[in-house]
Amino acid sequence: MNDRVTPPMHATPDGEAEIALVIRLPWEDVARLGQEAGRLASQMQRPVTLDEAVSHRLRSRPAAAAHAKPTEQPAASSPVSTLPRLSGTA
Repeated sequence: MNDRVTPPMHATPDGEAEIALVIRLPWEDVARLGQEAGRLASQMQRPVTLDEAVSHRLRSRPAAAAHAKPTEQPAASSPVSTLPRLSGTA
């Protein structure tokens, strides 16, 4: 049995697409997302959800790194994370 199911994608009125995913993250990555949400909330002067923080983080990545084709990792690098590391302070 194949447990992989393609989640539905929906067009939004603003011309974007929305897809719902369930991902498993280490608590450290969740904390980084919280920091990103806090930084964005400060910038935008309004509350920001973790969903918005993830969307912003994915959009702010360079185009070359955002494509779906995996790249080779150098042997000396740390394991690939499930989430891009966030920088900055909350």
